[in-house]
Amino acid sequence: MEPDNLVLQPRDVHFDWSDLPMHWVPDEPTTTHVMNVLHLLLPEGERWFVRTFQQAVPLITDDDLRADVLGFIGQEAVHAEAHSEVLDHLLANGLDPRPFTRHMEVVFRRILGDREGVTERQRREQLIERIALVAAIEHFTAFLGDWMLNATALDRAGIDPTMLDLLRWHAAEEVEHRSVAFDLMRHLDRRESRKIRTMLIAGPVLWLLWVRGAKFLMDHDPLRPGRLTLREFRRAGRRGLLPTGGALFRAFLRYFHPRYHPKQEGSTSQAVAYLASSPAARAAH
Repeated sequence: MEPDNLVLQPRDVHFDWSDLPMHWVPDEPTTTHVMNVLHLLLPEGERWFVRTFQQAVPLITDDDLRADVLGFIGQEAVHAEAHSEVLDHLLANGLDPRPFTRHMEVVFRRILGDREGVTERQRREQLIERIALVAAIEHFTAFLGDWMLNATALDRAGIDPTMLDLLRWHAAEEVEHRSVAFDLMRHLDRRESRKIRTMLIAGPVLWLLWVRGAKFLMDHDPLRPGRLTLREFRRAGRRGLLPTGGALFRAFLRYFHPRYHPKQEGSTSQAVAYLASSPAARAAH
C-alpha cells in the first residue's frame, strides 16, 4: 500500500566527504564519472527548478498542490547544496569542475532564465513552458531514483557508503515528489502538445549534457585520465552498475503515453522506507 496524505518536507542532511576516494566505485572510473555528472548538472539545475516554481506559486489555485510545490521547492534547494559540496571535494583533489559548471550557469541562468521586455501574457507562457520542461526532466529523475533504490549491484561493488547514502537519499526524495512538477504543469495547461514538445526538447538535451559531462570528467581525472567509451558504458549497464541504454530509452517513450502519470514510476513506500533508514536523513531529525 502506498502512503496517503504524504507531506513533502526538506531534510537538512549533511555529508562528510573527507575520506571520499576519486573513484568511489572501486576500479570503476567510468561508472564513477557517469554518476558524478549528477554533481555537475544538479546544483544549477535544481536552483533553476526552485526559481521557476517560486514564480509559479501565485498561479496555483489548489491548496494541496500548493503545499506539494512548497515541499518540492524545499527539497530541491537542499539537493542543490548537497551536490555542490561534492564539487568542492573534487576541486580540492585535483579535478576542477568549474569550466563545466560555468557552462551550466549559462544554460540555466541565461538561456532558461527570465526574458526581459515581454508582456505579462508572454511571461506566463514562458513560465508554464519552463514548468513543462521541469516535468519532463523530473520523469527521468524519478526513473533514475527508482533505479538507484534497487541497484543492489552497487552494494556488491563496494561503493563508498557516504556517496551511496547521498545518491539513495536524493533518489528517495525524487521518487517521493515525482508527481509534483507534472501535476503543476497539468494544473496550468492540460494540452498534450506541450507535454510532448517539452520532452522532445528535454530528453535529447539532457542526454547530450550527460555525455559531455562524463567526457569532461574522464578527460580531467588526475588519477586515471581516459576516454569515455560506449563499450564501457554498456559493460557497466550489463553489470547493473548503471542504467542500460535500453531502459533509459523505454523510460523516454513511456512519457508519451496519453495516460502517463509519474505515479507509474517507482514506489513511494520504498522511498519512505529508505528515508527512514538513511544515515544522513536520520541525523537530520
